[in-house]
Amino acid sequence: MGIDSVWRMGIARARAIRLESWRRGMDTIAWPDGARAIGAAVLRYVAPAAAAVALAGCAFSPGMTYRGSYTDSAGATAQVAAARDTGSHEASGSDRAPAGSLVEITDDLVEKQLLAQPSGIPDGVRSLFAKASQYQVGPGDILNIVVWDHPELNLPAAGGGGSDSSGANSVAAGYTVDTDGFIQYAYIGPVKVAGLTEMGVRDLLSSKLGRYVRQPQVTVRVQTYRSKRVYLDGEVKTPGVQVLNDMVMTLPEAINRAGGFTDRSDRSRVALTRGDETVIVDIPDMIRKGVNPDRIIMRDGDLVRVYAQNDSKVFVIGEVQRPGGLPFNNGRMTLNQALGDAGGISQVSGDASQVYVVRNRDAGKRVVYHLDATSASAMATADSFELKPNDVVFVDASALVKWSRVIGLILPATQAAATTRAIGY
Repeated sequence: MGIDSVWRMGIARARAIRLESWRRGMDTIAWPDGARAIGAAVLRYVAPAAAAVALAGCAFSPGMTYRGSYTDSAGATAQVAAARDTGSHEASGSDRAPAGSLVEITDDLVEKQLLAQPSGIPDGVRSLFAKASQYQVGPGDILNIVVWDHPELNLPAAGGGGSDSSGANSVAAGYTVDTDGFIQYAYIGPVKVAGLTEMGVRDLLSSKLGRYVRQPQVTVRVQTYRSKRVYLDGEVKTPGVQVLNDMVMTLPEAINRAGGFTDRSDRSRVALTRGDETVIVDIPDMIRKGVNPDRIIMRDGDLVRVYAQNDSKVFVIGEVQRPGGLPFNNGRMTLNQALGDAGGISQVSGDASQVYVVRNRDAGKRVVYHLDATSASAMATADSFELKPNDVVFVDASALVKWSRVIGLILPATQAAATTRAIGY
């Protein structure tokens, strides 16, 4: 005989003793004849019906539970509860978990999940790696061009007593690169400089000016950078545009220029959109694997979005102290952490042997994991079981709590009916 059968027999025996005590107590009260007849009728019909409903188990108990079958690591079939709505008698075919979809959380399962995790950097992230390169002039940039010993070829300095971002008191007038990538220069006319480095523009101008000036000494500097930009939004302190200059901008540098991460940021979900492709960069994971995030070089037009922690949650429901949604901590949360953040399993109503994790996989497939947390070693296993966004952690109520809830729903109605009839209404 199983433990479940012994438990149910004990409950049935306790109910029978309580029913007999109630009957004897009723007999000792000086009821009027009509009231005694009504009371006897209640004992004859209502009380047995209530007992039958209670003996039906927890099918009528309020709240949620889980009913279904699974195969554990030993290959034995076990019966557990199935998630259903309050008041339903049996879980329908659509409510039941698919056959074999309930999996025991064991050390072997945790080890398999750890081995299944990719050990390297995703290919999408690796495609963002690049080597530093020199800045290339683009439309909108302003160039400062000086031809030594030929002041007639140089633009006059622009006065005014102001200062630019570098602190200079006067800024030399420059040559603005038009939308087609050209500048207009004396003697040689329009020159296409877009796509060239400063050294490339210098060599090009020296070559063309050599027809008019003997051995020209030319210096070219980008006076104002305006052609290349990246955009940052989400959980950074100063969202907006960041201009690329001659200093190579990496992903961490771009975030730093935007003021850094906010306290609500999820550093494991930094989305970098380049062209029509978006790649999720997990910065803490890269650091754990010994890969420097500075290897990701920003390019013109990149869009960086830092997601909030609240965008990825785990939902803990059932018999815990504080049910609700819990945000991930930089993309990681274990089952043990989720139960701890929810205040732990209720010592009054929770059944530590019935802890479930409901997870939706791709193509609508659902899998339910089960943990028997009655032993301390099980909690050590739970500390290695990684949760995923939108997982639902459910802690079922104990059998005694379910039974007491059923009785709590039935007894007030039967007692009120008996009292009403006894006083003559």
